[in-house]
Amino acid sequence: MAPRAYWKGSLKLSLVSCPVVLYPASTTVEKTRFHMINKETGNRLKQQMIDAETGDVVESDQKGRGYELSKGEYVEIGAEELEAVQIESNHSIDIDSFVPRDEIDKRYLNHPYYIAPDGKAGIDAFAVIRDAMKDKDRVALARIVLSNREHIIAIEPLGKGLLGTTLRYPYELRDEDDYFDDIKNPKISKDMVELASHILDSKAAHFDPSKFEDEYENALKALVKRKAAGKPVKVAERDEKPDNVIDLMDALRQSLKGKASAKRSGHAASGTARRTRPAKKAHRSTARQRKAS
Repeated sequence: MAPRAYWKGSLKLSLVSCPVVLYPASTTVEKTRFHMINKETGNRLKQQMIDAETGDVVESDQKGRGYELSKGEYVEIGAEELEAVQIESNHSIDIDSFVPRDEIDKRYLNHPYYIAPDGKAGIDAFAVIRDAMKDKDRVALARIVLSNREHIIAIEPLGKGLLGTTLRYPYELRDEDDYFDDIKNPKISKDMVELASHILDSKAAHFDPSKFEDEYENALKALVKRKAAGKPVKVAERDEKPDNVIDLMDALRQSLKGKASAKRSGHAASGTARRTRPAKKAHRSTARQRKAS
């Protein structure tokens, strides 16, 4: 059973319209979250708003919004003034254009939503819009009002439904030149590139998010479970960071060898373990003899 719809309205393409619903395609509900508590009583803490200058607690009826014009100088914006500039939702997704999928810069992608038909009334129109995009391999760019703000949303077919992803505006993106301009272009030998290419080939795979493992989330769950059961928690010692690699060519060669040697060592692990035990025993025996003498 589908969860409660986040948004309801209509999808419009020229004179073709159909009722649709939006559902958030991602969630953070499963993530482990913590609350601030009083360590002495175990009670949850409540936050209060404090005046930065006087230190006084500010009650809810005294709180307002202000835009900082300069350091410490604010202009107050009232609730009515905000309402005056807010865009009222007309509960429609108006398709403006269709663009090639590969022209959408991934940095603009923001929040994903599932778009499904709302009831049986407009399912034919929904299927026509969806299948036409499949045939042309195009993505629709449309406008939608969410939380009193207008968003650009990219819509594409996904299974029997549609995937809508809100896009960031250009002013929300940082210019890559600010971060990449100082990167030098060193002269790299062809051998180095070929070795790196071999490493890439040895790690070739297909995108499979089912293999993604949130190790930190798993560790948090295990920690909470042990604490709730009253079991002791061991603080693991952090591994020392390896020294910086100086010889890049040697590092590439070792990386390539490591892939092959890892397989060989896996097969020989049990035999190696058996061979090393007598050596350790002999070493201990020699040490005892020296001590006795």
